[in-house]
Amino acid sequence: MEKNYLTIATVVKPQGIRGEVKVLTMTDSPEDLKAFDKVYVGGNCHKLLKVRPQGGNCAFITLGGIADRNAAELLRGQEIKADRADAPALPEDTFYIADVVGCRVVDENGAEIGTVRDITPARTDIYDVLAANGKVISFPAVDGLISDIDTVSRVVTVVRSRFEEVAVY
Repeated sequence: MEKNYLTIATVVKPQGIRGEVKVLTMTDSPEDLKAFDKVYVGGNCHKLLKVRPQGGNCAFITLGGIADRNAAELLRGQEIKADRADAPALPEDTFYIADVVGCRVVDENGAEIGTVRDITPARTDIYDVLAANGKVISFPAVDGLISDIDTVSRVVTVVRSRFEEVAVY
């Protein structure tokens, strides 16, 4: 089921008394939320009625069926998901996090580093990789580090020398 949906935001808190919620977006821009007509919160489908970008990666949204602050409060902390089929096309060399999580991470010589466990969206995304020894290695996706992402083969290739400079073991 998860492969058919993308997490696009997380509800931070209710906003006002009419059911609006503040969300932290997982998209490149809060404006990207406007591409979706419907979203899923806690397994329930809601029509996305209104999106008000609020600077940075936040927005205020209004969902169908959420009419007051009490209903909005029940959404606090929940992920907002959208059907992958409704997602806009991505520019070249841009990927959805869901497509990269689970990929093997190797260096340019093919030496195994681990498996992408999570990616934290930020100005420079932070990758968490589970190594074969069970430890987590974190690294920012800085310039010159990732040489290739192949979501079909499920492999992320990094430059070992740059990786050693920025990785946190």
